[in-house]
Amino acid sequence: MLPNSAPEGLLEVGRIGKPHGVRGDVFLSLTSDLEQRRSVGSELIIVEGGTQRTLTIATVRPQQDRWVVHFEGIDDRNAVEKLTNKYLYAEPIEGAEGLWVHQLIGSDVVDMAGTSWGACTGVLHNPAHDLLELASGVLVPIPFVESCIDGITTINPPEGLREALLSDTSNDEE
Repeated sequence: MLPNSAPEGLLEVGRIGKPHGVRGDVFLSLTSDLEQRRSVGSELIIVEGGTQRTLTIATVRPQQDRWVVHFEGIDDRNAVEKLTNKYLYAEPIEGAEGLWVHQLIGSDVVDMAGTSWGACTGVLHNPAHDLLELASGVLVPIPFVESCIDGITTINPPEGLREALLSDTSNDEE
C-alpha cells in the first residue's frame, strides 16, 4: 500500500492536523462535507505500521475551516501528537448524494451533447472549487459536472470552453 493510498474498501476523508491544547484535542482537515464524518460517534480509520486503527470522535466543534475533535481514549497532547499528519479513512456512506472522487477518477467525461472529453485521471483541490483533470491535461471546473453515473461523468460547460481549453495559443500570429 502506498503511503497515502486508501485501504481496500475505504475512502480518504481527511487528515489529522496539529494538537490543540494539552488534553488530547486535535485539528482535523476533512475533504468530505458530510456531517456523518464529523459528528460525535463517527468512526475514522488511520493506518499505523501497516495496521488499521479506528478512532471514534468524542467531541467536535468548528474552528475556521477545520474541526477541533477529541477522540475517545486519547486524553493528552503527547498521545495525540503521534497522530499528526495521519490520513483519515472511512467506509463509503450508502445513499449519500453528491460527487465522489473515487467514482469520478477513471470515468469517461462527456458533455450534454454527448461529445467525449476523455477520461478523468484525477481531481485537483483548488481554493475556488475542485477541478477534474482529464487525460489530455484539460482541467474542468467541478461546478460544470452534472452527474457521475455508471462510469460516465456528464458535464455542462459554457459554450466555447472546450475550444478555449484545447486551442494551441503558442502559434498565434502577432
